Amino acid sequence: MNDNLKLFITSKNSSDRIFQISPKEISNKNANISSELTVETHKVRQEILGFGGSFTESSSSIYKELDQSKKEEIIEAYFGDDGNKYSMARTHINSCDFSLGNYAHVEKENDPELNTFSLARNRISLIPLIKDALQKRKNKIRIMASPWSPPAWMKTTGEMNFGGKLKDEYRDIWADYYCKFIEHYENEGIPMWGLSVQNEPEAKQTWDSCLYTAEEERDFIKNHLGPSLERHNLLNKKVIIWDHNRDIMVKRARTVLSDPKAAKYVWGTGFHWYCGDHFDNVQQVHDEFPDKQLIFTEGCQEGGPHIGSWDLGERYATSIINDLNRWTVAWIDWNLILNEKGGPNHVGNYCSAPIIVDTKSQELLYQSSYYYIGHFSRFIMPGDKIVNSVNTNENIEVLSSIKKDGGSTQTIILNKNDGDVEIKYNRDQIRSVFTIPKRSIITIVDKHI
Repeated sequence: MNDNLKLFITSKNSSDRIFQISPKEISNKNANISSELTVETHKVRQEILGFGGSFTESSSSIYKELDQSKKEEIIEAYFGDDGNKYSMARTHINSCDFSLGNYAHVEKENDPELNTFSLARNRISLIPLIKDALQKRKNKIRIMASPWSPPAWMKTTGEMNFGGKLKDEYRDIWADYYCKFIEHYENEGIPMWGLSVQNEPEAKQTWDSCLYTAEEERDFIKNHLGPSLERHNLLNKKVIIWDHNRDIMVKRARTVLSDPKAAKYVWGTGFHWYCGDHFDNVQQVHDEFPDKQLIFTEGCQEGGPHIGSWDLGERYATSIINDLNRWTVAWIDWNLILNEKGGPNHVGNYCSAPIIVDTKSQELLYQSSYYYIGHFSRFIMPGDKIVNSVNTNENIEVLSSIKKDGGSTQTIILNKNDGDVEIKYNRDQIRSVFTIPKRSIITIVDKHI
């Protein structure tokens, strides 16, 4: 047994949660095991930016009412060195479904100069939450912002909910609006790393939403958003297209990225998970546009809080493994915290979050998703790179990475089955045999000597 291996486990059938165990506890000297996992450290792939969650008004409204000790626990749990070490985040421009109501930063019509732009609503709870996270992480959080809808007065429908489109005559003003948002946030001491053009541009939702065809998104970037970023000296901000499900991401990416005048402003393609796995589409976008990046920008379990569900964590790990094995560079969860109902929000669209807060008792309920994300985010740091792993056992899923200094590899093994799985682990000259317990996830930290 290699003394340079460290193993960390989370298992449904025990109280273990990202718990370090001795390799001997799951080692198996059975030489007849045919299935193998081989980490190919020489086959280096993409550099990872990190993992994270989203700052929403819903989450921040809960956070605002908590005792200081509970606030500190949440910030440590997500952003601290003893927690999940989040280094990525997303937030919303104007309101989103996880806001307490519709609002815009410019409510006044006929303000083409956006002189009335205001973050007053965000200062109530959202900005304080973001600042607490930034302080904990020493400002090392890449934050992206996404609009769910322009102000109602800019839209064809005259309202923020139920879809509608951006009016043609407001395209330049709306482009300037993104820049105003970035500038105002940075004046608050909150750096913005990037932005997406539109959250879920093909979804006419009962909440804040706005529709774009692929051609409309392309032309808005090319003729309005890109030039506005240039005028405001903000071309260093990363522009992310699509920001919707994997099912048609190839077609959407192709329309925008095949146009050089639009593509020059675009950093990469963002995607969600709400319409099936479609992992091969992630790979295809990379294959067609290898000079552009891929980022998972939102995922959650819909239909309530799902308190205590083990399937939550397994869904997260399945997505992270498959997305990162297909060249994704960052993975961002949805709400950081929600209440016991999976809210609050202004449309009753209740969902789960990795930490649920019982607002009556202020008890923090850590879901399986919190720990399963942690098996990646605590070990794969910004700057580390994914390496190829060959797995001959179809009953497990595997992701491997190598430290940026080459000092160790990290391999995450997911077993979603109701039976144990035996596997040979190979890394260069290292050979071990492990039994992966049923319904568990394991991170192997393999220090190179």
